[in-house]
Amino acid sequence: MCNIKYDYSKLLGRMKEKGITQANLASYIGVSETTVNLSLGNKRAFKQDEIRNLCKVLDIPISELDIYFFSYQTLEN
Repeated sequence: MCNIKYDYSKLLGRMKEKGITQANLASYIGVSETTVNLSLGNKRAFKQDEIRNLCKVLDIPISELDIYFFSYQTLEN
């Protein structure tokens, strides 16, 4: 696995906007809270079906997928 680090700040912001915790999100997409935590912490990659389900739960349009899931971390992040 690559050591690419993604910036999930937009995703976390969307969760906050919607009032959804990591525990809620885990339940909605059918994974454990630990799985969500590891993924958001760049310790584990999100799977395609998880991304699809996250988009549904958080109302993220497909056209904005890259902004929420594939923005790289920079030194400033």
